[in-house]
Amino acid sequence: MHRLALAARTTMTTDIAPGVDTSVHGVAAVCDPRGALYLPDDGILVVSDLHLEKGAAFARRGIMLPPYDTLATLTVLSAVISRYDPKLVISLGDNFHDRVGSAHLPDAFRGRIVEMARGREWVWINGNHDPDGTVDLPGNSVDEMQYNGLTFRHEPRGGLQKGEISGHLHPSATVRRRDRAIRRPCFATDGARLLMPAFGVMSGGLDLRHKAMHGLFDHAALIAHLLGRDRIYSVRFGRLSA
Repeated sequence: MHRLALAARTTMTTDIAPGVDTSVHGVAAVCDPRGALYLPDDGILVVSDLHLEKGAAFARRGIMLPPYDTLATLTVLSAVISRYDPKLVISLGDNFHDRVGSAHLPDAFRGRIVEMARGREWVWINGNHDPDGTVDLPGNSVDEMQYNGLTFRHEPRGGLQKGEISGHLHPSATVRRRDRAIRRPCFATDGARLLMPAFGVMSGGLDLRHKAMHGLFDHAALIAHLLGRDRIYSVRFGRLSA
């Protein structure tokens, strides 16, 4: 619901706070409140887990969901691209919710992606939902990419890694304010690696304390950059709610 609300606000306002500076294996990065990562020295914008055409994928299985997810996700993505005007966009896998999503993408949405990609490079990292790459879209599909000491892949490798930027796990974190707990998608980084939040508006989240996250980070250095309504809130792991 938070991601859907963000998409709605994106269509109504540009009053989104600047991102929060961080670094990954010595490379400067900016965590944007909309859920994208920008590497300013290289002009690279990174998003993860768009899960485009999720509603359509469920409909093909007879499960009806509101059919607005692709439009909403692309609206937020367009706003982020307009903010940073990157030279290269890297989408870190699960770009589509299933293997046939890109082939069945309506022409109106395909046209929006073509327009966003105009004048820049685009790399689609293959994910577990869409391992076969994209169909008739700008850019290249690869399993992983290395650049400037960083490795971009969909699923994080086990154990502590240096220079990895990945997605897949949809990290989220919980903080307590007064008498209520608030859970939000987040960037998670200990300075060595960074785990991206899911960018798709209908994507859920997995808490940083979940067993799937065990061993991925140095908890003493781990910071969760939570996506607020219009800004990032940075909280050290030890201050997060269980």
